[in-house]
Amino acid sequence: MHANVFTDARLGRLAGQFVWLSVDTEKAENAGFLERFPVEAWPSLFVIEPKEERVVLRWLGSATVEQLEALLEDGARAARGGAEGAEALLARGDRLYGEGDKKGAAAAFTEALADAPADWPRRARTVESLLMALSGADEPETCARTALAELPRLPRSPSWANVAGLGLGCALEGPKTPAWKAEAVAPLEKRVEEALAPPPIPMAPDDVSGLYEVRASARQEAGDEAGARKVAETWLAYLEAEAAKAPSPEARAVFDSHRVTAALMLGQPERVLPALQESERALPEDYNPPARQAVVLLRMGRLDEALAASDRAVARAYGPRKVRILNDRGDILLARGDRSGARTSYAEALALGQSLPKPQQPRRELRRAEAKLKELGAP
Repeated sequence: MHANVFTDARLGRLAGQFVWLSVDTEKAENAGFLERFPVEAWPSLFVIEPKEERVVLRWLGSATVEQLEALLEDGARAARGGAEGAEALLARGDRLYGEGDKKGAAAAFTEALADAPADWPRRARTVESLLMALSGADEPETCARTALAELPRLPRSPSWANVAGLGLGCALEGPKTPAWKAEAVAPLEKRVEEALAPPPIPMAPDDVSGLYEVRASARQEAGDEAGARKVAETWLAYLEAEAAKAPSPEARAVFDSHRVTAALMLGQPERVLPALQESERALPEDYNPPARQAVVLLRMGRLDEALAASDRAVARAYGPRKVRILNDRGDILLARGDRSGARTSYAEALALGQSLPKPQQPRRELRRAEAKLKELGAP
């Protein structure tokens, strides 16, 4: 978003209507912001009403310029109030979702869809928001079934593709055994496949990448490893082509994490190592390139180089991300047979994570460090 969307001149007409703020959620001084406005995924976009400082709209994930313009207009409308019918219900759902009431938001979005005509211009965006709320409320079956029901009513568009991807993601989140899952996965995977087929839909590249990832995950869950690798190969080729068009090192590095995931799924981590090394040369202060190199080099079995890359990342990192890097460093040391060093790294990760302000504590990485220390028999 920072490299490809917020810099677009078309947003200039909205500049005077909003105070624009970017928050680094890793820095300790921003813990107070996170206490009031929790972030569950990156990027998260908020529209905050200034008088009472209420979130009137929250959006998880990226957006094209056109999508962002529509979201900002919806946020402004929700802040002003005075809407009626489906518009008022959408604004209510946005406010509830912004406040963290996912079940209440899902109910408001559902009511808005029932109240609106079939050709309502905000139908697609409302369906996207409903699926996000249902996923966050841990209702994967309702999420998947809603996606299946709404897709035939939506035109082929970025929102249609996102609904297919969100629905398939919900279906894959559900337990493995229920009948509804078998009924949902296949048709939703087919819609994701259609979204990735020509003609291309004008989507943000990381949203396209998300479609490839969820489709590859569906092939893995089906036990089709060859199919998963085939999707991963196409996915990685897409990312490499997009990175080649990037106008700057920062814009090119946007694709690094996606490329790592695709290459690891493909079983060819060496494919992305040169790109990560290039990013580190171009962005010497950024901890991400060496941290990603450490993960890739570990998978390649080049353990000394992996440890050196991890050390460089640790020296540059801070906050929650440093906890993950220290855990990854423990994995490298364990692979080298250095159980004592691994114990020290996991313990350092645990201590650092527990010392962070509560809104910034990375719970998954804390559980990971605790499990590793228990496995190693550490006190």
